[in-house]
Amino acid sequence: MFGYVTPLKNELKVKDFNLFRAYYCGLCHEIKKNFGNIPRITLNYDMTFLAILFDSLDDIDIKINEVRCFFHPIYKRNILFNDSSLSYASFINTSLTYYKLIDDAQDDLSVISKLKALFLLQYKRRFPKSINSINLKIKNNLYKLYSLERNKNFHSIDEICDPFASLVGYIFKDYPYTIKNDSFELRGVLYRLGYFLGKWIYLIDALDDLNEDMKKNKFNPINFLYNKNNINYDEFLKLIKPKMEFLILSCACSCKDNLSKLTLYKNEELLKNILELGLTHKYNLIINNL
Repeated sequence: MFGYVTPLKNELKVKDFNLFRAYYCGLCHEIKKNFGNIPRITLNYDMTFLAILFDSLDDIDIKINEVRCFFHPIYKRNILFNDSSLSYASFINTSLTYYKLIDDAQDDLSVISKLKALFLLQYKRRFPKSINSINLKIKNNLYKLYSLERNKNFHSIDEICDPFASLVGYIFKDYPYTIKNDSFELRGVLYRLGYFLGKWIYLIDALDDLNEDMKKNKFNPINFLYNKNNINYDEFLKLIKPKMEFLILSCACSCKDNLSKLTLYKNEELLKNILELGLTHKYNLIINNL
């Protein structure tokens, strides 16, 4: 996941924005607790959304403390403490970063990425057994995705999106801790929410990288599938905008629909802001080159 899943700040109440920051800082603190200071630099907003979502499926009261931050030592920060959702997000954050570095090292023959991956390996070994299954799914789905990208043996946007979309679906569905009123149906909704969010992330990342990838002649699934005549970026963007808008906003709409099927015990306005407004706002920023 790449840090695209953020709230639309201008439409948030102050209390909800401060709450989002408390989750973000809480996740940073949890990464420190589980892995130490250095892996905290891998923290991203997508994992914050993951922590907020699963904490919202439980009716336990939010616990916020003021602590001094390693990166912002002057003023104390409000930090949310939660052993389950924040802990899970911290492990997923580290796992995704590790396998992304492995791919970068293989794809670009990057010595730096290889060294970073070797460095992160010591932290990956600290994962609890409860997430071994999802960790394997992360590894297998990313391997499938990167194989499709390298070999270019796919024929549709849905086919190339599926490994990453499925991966995020499993991250949501296989949450290893107790969920209030847990059921097969609830896990199904979580999978679909994660699937469409993962598809949105993959598409928005490809769209965001499109101009730079075309300049450097690097692989981009949008360019590979739709730019058969090798036209320049500005012309190509105009050509594909209706298609990309339909695909990306349809995923955002599906995320919103699946969120509405969940019983949320807190943070409902914050989660709706992220999925109903934040995803669309991010698309508009990228498509308009802002």
